[in-house]
Amino acid sequence: MITDVETGQPTVKVDNQFKVMCVVLHPGSPDVFLCGGHSSVVKAWDSRCCKVVKTYKAAVQQTLDILFLRDGTDFITSSDCVSRDSADRTLIAWDYRSTAKISNQIYHERYTCPSLALHPVEDSFVAQTNGNYVALFSSQTPFKMNKRRRFDGHKVEGYAVRCSFSLDGAILASGSSTGSAHFYDYQSTRALDAIQAHSQPCMCVSPHPVLPAMAATCDWAGEIKIWH
Repeated sequence: MITDVETGQPTVKVDNQFKVMCVVLHPGSPDVFLCGGHSSVVKAWDSRCCKVVKTYKAAVQQTLDILFLRDGTDFITSSDCVSRDSADRTLIAWDYRSTAKISNQIYHERYTCPSLALHPVEDSFVAQTNGNYVALFSSQTPFKMNKRRRFDGHKVEGYAVRCSFSLDGAILASGSSTGSAHFYDYQSTRALDAIQAHSQPCMCVSPHPVLPAMAATCDWAGEIKIWH
């Protein structure tokens, strides 16, 4: 469902035929959005005609998150594959137009990645992992993982904990299954601060897009807090 934020009314509602876990708008074509979830297929919908215009098929059971890269020609999906021979399907890079896989040799550690985030300035993206760290990758082919830089100190432990960047990309923020909000220096990966934000697992930390000292957090129970 797509909702008009001014009126609060849904403008588009489609039957995706599987439980939807992630939806993302195309950065260059806002009428197109991708849906992933409890299916081996990611669907591209055109909201003007409410029809599926492309499908992307992979040998997975569930898509956890979808991330468009800078110009919208490529995107990354994360999956629930955790078996011994499935490390090559944890993260998959796709060509948006042709629906072909560009690479599935991106992340070889046997942890699922519940969320992805694109750096707002540099050609890189990060993946939250169930190894209790955030991994860093190039957003250029072949999407190489930076093994010398990773962000750890928080806990994921099976929750769909999200991570996000400040507007200038200087700070990476992450929730934690312990209920705390963590802030890391992007360049050095050093932990800057940790706030015990909630008694329930902290699912998301979102820096304010205009006010640099403000952030919002939310927890597993649905509570939202604003922090200075």
